[in-house]
Amino acid sequence: MYANTFDILMMVALGALAGTGIGLLIGFVAKKQKSEWSVMTRKEHTITIILVMVFCVICIAGLGYYYLNYSGFQ
Repeated sequence: MYANTFDILMMVALGALAGTGIGLLIGFVAKKQKSEWSVMTRKEHTITIILVMVFCVICIAGLGYYYLNYSGFQ
């Protein structure tokens, strides 16, 4: 068996959504971002973008691993 295109797109979309939320939440809790993008410095922009990208990749990889490992695709 194999994952079809919809399964892969679903994992990417849900992982990106969850990763964006987690990255922004962690940046806000750690006081590394402000409520408006234009008020932030270049360093804060970079930290926010890196947090979002890292957590998106982690969430996509986690969803992919879970879905492909535990849904009968072996």
